[in-house]
Amino acid sequence: MTDRETGLAGLRLALEADGDGAHPAAWRHSGRAPGAVLGPRALRDVVAAAEGAGFDLVTFADSPLPPGTGTGAAGRLEAGTRASYAAPLTDRIGLAPTLHVATTEPFHLATQLASLDHASHGRAGWVVGAAAGHDDLATVGGVALPAAALARETADVIDTARALWDSWEDDAVIKDVASGRFLDSARVHHIDFEGASFTVKGPLITPRPPQGQIVVLAPDTLDVDARADVVLVGRPDPAAVAARAARAREAGAPLVFAEVEVVLDAAVPATDRLAELDGAAAWPDQGRLRHVGSPEALLELLRELADSVDGVRLHPAVLAVDLPVLAERVLPELTGARVPGSGATLRATLGLSRPVNRYAAAAATNA
Repeated sequence: MTDRETGLAGLRLALEADGDGAHPAAWRHSGRAPGAVLGPRALRDVVAAAEGAGFDLVTFADSPLPPGTGTGAAGRLEAGTRASYAAPLTDRIGLAPTLHVATTEPFHLATQLASLDHASHGRAGWVVGAAAGHDDLATVGGVALPAAALARETADVIDTARALWDSWEDDAVIKDVASGRFLDSARVHHIDFEGASFTVKGPLITPRPPQGQIVVLAPDTLDVDARADVVLVGRPDPAAVAARAARAREAGAPLVFAEVEVVLDAAVPATDRLAELDGAAAWPDQGRLRHVGSPEALLELLRELADSVDGVRLHPAVLAVDLPVLAERVLPELTGARVPGSGATLRATLGLSRPVNRYAAAAATNA
């Protein structure tokens, strides 16, 4: 939690940067044709704007299924690929794709995220996705998972990924010319993980990520608070956010972020903008806080949330409209001098320590 007396400078800031915005009709304000595939230039521009504004990280939503079926529905690259594309184009902002536990092979999931951490020099995060309906699983030839099985699968995949990220000790790569050895095999470990539906021998095929462990962000609905670095709390009012944040802390979560959808006053008042958007397509209720109004009122809401959470993830209704307003009238009041430094890891930006490798720690204990 931040100190209310110091204002909002300690509040961590994430931006959901998927597609044209959180509202299903956001594409109408993007300048692209209905159904056109979102191109790399749009992604580059949004991530660059977010980094320039001072956001700590951007997240990239994803689904095993297309994002929609209406007139404005467009194809998109999967989130891990989008984050990897953004990695060399940025040097400060964290990059956190959504990867789903039930439709992604655990070993490949861990490898993809470790590779992103190397490509970004330590700025990778992972938003844990758990799409597991009939149509979702049909994309990989599976069947829908009941709630209990999905909960076990989610925990197993997170545990597997964390074990794989530790399977190379930090000093495993030795590059010893005299002996012709690239690595010390004694410092590369099999994890021998046995889950409910899969086993993984390991080790990972890449060295340990620069951060040691990728930052794991988990929606509160998954109830994996103790396994997450950041719990994302989606509740409809500040009191409910505070109550769920307290539960997450009791479970051991280091950080808690509130989920906030935003429609801001721009050239057109926010209420009129939302009415126009809703007239084109209904905005499903995701159970999150939703702010419709002025930037100043949003700052007041964030000031209230700062009493109970460490950060917020903002979901702009229309990125092309709301992101510039956030950059000009909201972020300056939030970040102050606390803009992520060039070359900082995401863990450092969020105030999380770099974890000690489990195998190195065990060897030191047994020495």
